Amino acid sequence: MRIAVAGGTGTVGRHVVEVAQARGHEVSSMSRADGVDLVNGRGLTQALQGGVEAVIDVSGIQTTSTKKAVDFFTNATQNLLAAEKQAGVKHHVALSIVGIDGSTSGLYAGKLVQEDEVRHGGIPWTLLRSTQFHEFVPLAVKIGAVGPLVNVPKMFTQPVAAREVAEALVAAAEAGPQGSVTDLGGPRTERLADLVRAYLARTGQRKRILEAVLPGSMGKAMRSGALIPAPGAAVGRQTFSEWLETRDAGGGRNQ
Repeated sequence: MRIAVAGGTGTVGRHVVEVAQARGHEVSSMSRADGVDLVNGRGLTQALQGGVEAVIDVSGIQTTSTKKAVDFFTNATQNLLAAEKQAGVKHHVALSIVGIDGSTSGLYAGKLVQEDEVRHGGIPWTLLRSTQFHEFVPLAVKIGAVGPLVNVPKMFTQPVAAREVAEALVAAAEAGPQGSVTDLGGPRTERLADLVRAYLARTGQRKRILEAVLPGSMGKAMRSGALIPAPGAAVGRQTFSEWLETRDAGGGRNQ
């Protein structure tokens, strides 16, 4: 089938494009690098021309600001769904985050808005929630590093391989609209600070870790274990340690 991937150059999006192509689909990427801006709608109409049958949305924003997150996901999702209606797209697949119900702050508030837009957007849909990706750890280091220190949110997570999330999303596109499907998490529950410590050791960075308690419902979800999948969720194969072993010791690779 013809599949368009919103956020196709991102952490998961690159894998979605590769997996879909490997399975024989005709795939196009929709990102700013491809001349498409989801927030203002630029390039969307052209990107969905030519009989696109399914859209997989893995677009995102790196922020802890509730307003920025809500504005981004509201505008991006509304623009995307409107363009899909115009183009005759038959299936919208969206990626969200495990355990964010009740969150009213930060990124999670934005993702809940996105989910609501998808459910009521008029395009047959599938919604997959996953836990954080292994790549979340180097991102947390990058954001939290201040000189010799790394500020890390107090958080329990069950990280999953981005490649495995991509495989699940492509399988969902192939299966047709299913509504909310089974959550996907990694094989082990971990403390974010421990993952950061292992990453720093692997990449030869001597930094001190400070665990911070983030405010609001987003921070509460992080530290309470609410982001851990419930029993019965789908479980990925690759552990964080196994993923880390695939990295260059010097940290040169940045997937």
